[in-house]
Amino acid sequence: MAIAPWIFAYGSLIWRPDFAWQDRQPAVLRGWKRRFWQLSTDHRGTPSQPGRVVTLVPDAQAECVGVAFQLAGDVEATLAALDYREKDGYDRQKLAIELQDQRQVTAIVYVAQAQNPRFAGPTPVPTIADQVRRSHGPSGSNTEYVLRLDQALTALGWEDPHVRAIASLIAA
Repeated sequence: MAIAPWIFAYGSLIWRPDFAWQDRQPAVLRGWKRRFWQLSTDHRGTPSQPGRVVTLVPDAQAECVGVAFQLAGDVEATLAALDYREKDGYDRQKLAIELQDQRQVTAIVYVAQAQNPRFAGPTPVPTIADQVRRSHGPSGSNTEYVLRLDQALTALGWEDPHVRAIASLIAA
């Protein structure tokens, strides 16, 4: 019997996985940082008013804390649903993560590469916060996405300075 794959969540999958899982642990992905550099026209914005969602950007000195889920149930159906959910610029990658119990595993991670058409790239935090305040899509307000991500990271005992800076500007 094959071992079920792990999914590394670093954005909305942390608080809204929408799939069956058999294990859930805080985890660390080293060599990457979380940034609101991906436009969302399908979940937290629209084509005429894109929102902002997180992606991962390589940085040898960084580490990204998130949640790892080991899948349960129909793995192929779950991956197909995740591929659809992450369709607006994200690609599936397999990256090494460290689980809270200190195990090293390979996880599926959805990353929006700089070459995708929705990649916005480096943007000043106040500009991102202004765009977030104005954006709303089929999955809800972009403000909710940022604030829930900040709350989820706080619950994990982690503060992501980039996420916190944007959340603070929105809440002000």
